[in-house]
Amino acid sequence: MTSHRFGHVALMGPPNAGKSTLMNRILGQKLAIVSPKPQTTRNAISGIHSTDEAQIVFLDTPGVHRMAGRMNRLLLEAAWGALHQSDAVVIILDVQLYAKKPQLFDREIRPLTDPVSRVGKPLFIAANKVDMIRPKEKMLPLLLRIGQAFPQAEVFPISASTGEGVDALLAALTKLLPEGESRYPEDQLSTASLRFMTSEIIREKLFLELEDELPYNTLVEIEQWEEPEEGVMRINACIHVARTTHKGMVIGKGGQLLKKVGTAARVELEVLLERPVHLELWVKVREDWTEDSAFLREMGLGE
Repeated sequence: MTSHRFGHVALMGPPNAGKSTLMNRILGQKLAIVSPKPQTTRNAISGIHSTDEAQIVFLDTPGVHRMAGRMNRLLLEAAWGALHQSDAVVIILDVQLYAKKPQLFDREIRPLTDPVSRVGKPLFIAANKVDMIRPKEKMLPLLLRIGQAFPQAEVFPISASTGEGVDALLAALTKLLPEGESRYPEDQLSTASLRFMTSEIIREKLFLELEDELPYNTLVEIEQWEEPEEGVMRINACIHVARTTHKGMVIGKGGQLLKKVGTAARVELEVLLERPVHLELWVKVREDWTEDSAFLREMGLGE
């Protein structure tokens, strides 16, 4: 009889490769926020996948990149921290992007190859978005190139959005995890708090509504959380922006954009919290908060 297994698996990769989508697919439920914009994930978010054979704690990390700035350095610290905490590593690569723009391959994987090799953990490559490659003949050269870049890794062509190849990846991961009992109840999906998940849902709606670089200059802080035994929950959240000019952009003409964000967030929060929610949002200017190390750590970024 096969022993039960337990372990941590770091999900790493360039920005917008599909890490959060893959974790949500594995869990069978939305946990990490997803948007078409890169660098959406700011913290290493834990998702717990439990079966009769194993319990796997997935660490969805910020995208590995070479952008400057204090906040970006803290995001990289979170990603590398997850790498060292893990029993195995899955690097997610957007092969559809490399099929269209082969010149991006070396630039995007260069920050990953040496650190991952040095840490010496079992390594898997999830070649993501294979369902979007046309014609399929483009796949083979890409898989060969990935194999040359990561000779120690097992490569799995997958589609995080459709689920293609994900079961095979999970089976391979499970076999390599150390033996151990589950550490979390089988119905627990994350180690993240409900407050954190609430702020992430609001931030996701901002990402989906705001254009260009503005989402990266917003931060959501839960300032009031009233949870009576019965009835409506009251949540007040502050959206911090880095420039005075950004405040009006987030609020929108006649307050319409902020209202739209709040409505979309409230609908999702009522599903998450399983009760009615009264959500109030307002916007505050905190000049250059992305460069304020103390404030960033206070908000949990990089930890």
